[in-house]
Amino acid sequence: MNSTIVNHLSNEYLLVFEERLRKLVMDSTTTTKLVGQMLHYHMGWDNGIESDVVLGKRIRPLLTLLCTDAAGGYWRNAVTIAAAVELIHNFSLIHDDIQDQSSLRRGRPTVWSLWGAEQAINAGDALFAHAHLVLQKEQTLSAESKLDALCLLDEACLSLTEGQAADIEFEKKNQIDLETYMSMIEGKTASLIAVSTELGALVSGASSEQRMCYRDFGYALGVAYQVRDDILGVWGRSSKTGKPAGDDLRARKKTLPIILGLERSDELCAIYKKTPQNDDEVDVVIALLEETGVLEEVSNIEFDKVEIALQKLSNACPKGVAGDSLVSLVRQLLGRES
Repeated sequence: MNSTIVNHLSNEYLLVFEERLRKLVMDSTTTTKLVGQMLHYHMGWDNGIESDVVLGKRIRPLLTLLCTDAAGGYWRNAVTIAAAVELIHNFSLIHDDIQDQSSLRRGRPTVWSLWGAEQAINAGDALFAHAHLVLQKEQTLSAESKLDALCLLDEACLSLTEGQAADIEFEKKNQIDLETYMSMIEGKTASLIAVSTELGALVSGASSEQRMCYRDFGYALGVAYQVRDDILGVWGRSSKTGKPAGDDLRARKKTLPIILGLERSDELCAIYKKTPQNDDEVDVVIALLEETGVLEEVSNIEFDKVEIALQKLSNACPKGVAGDSLVSLVRQLLGRES
């Protein structure tokens, strides 16, 4: 499929989506109040700034819109639901930044680092409430489908918070097995991506069986997406990721490269048992990981998960240009720059 056609379709979706998302939030949140200021800053709408880096990738709503189209529905009918998905995602990011004490998000200071953790919690809670209000006011869905969508979104939120809690708890443990880690990222990352794809199928009026195919596609893609993030968390450049280089290592995060590295290097185990001290130690950790060969293994795991995602997508029998765009998007996510 011509990549120009695929990118044009995605850009068309996102232009309509961004305008609708901004209107939904701005109509009910004034920037003269503190919460409104924080929301508009975090969402990338302050001072007329608009760029992919500041706004974020909008991957989850794009998946919802593409899946609606690919499943035979009218994608514009899914714009409001896609907005709810993106608001839930951003609520989780604000809280995640507080928990990880991350100073940068999308190349800019995080909400909590500017307004304090207490106020940032309020901003995150406001986005959570906005997501529910957006869905409740949705007019293109039947009452039954709307309730179904709300239930799916809340179940994903619960899985997300359980996964985030496990991720934080991992920092206190010396060893984490691969199965336990995969279960954590299924909740923390894959659950919301899975609901993004299933909601697209729901809006299209797809059968229960087809909806599950799209959901399975989202789960597999979500796992691959997190594995790629784990790679970038070690080897990514701040200019590309928008986060300080080595943040995950300083926080003693048990990401996939670290989990595999701890199984192979006693020296790495000894470092991870100590309190982080300086940036020189980050370089030592990266060198040890490279000596153990975990980058190749993690890259292979990511590739395998992407192939599973593509197979699940094929099972959903996506249609037309939107279906081709989904395949292209998956491949692009695999090749995200370091």
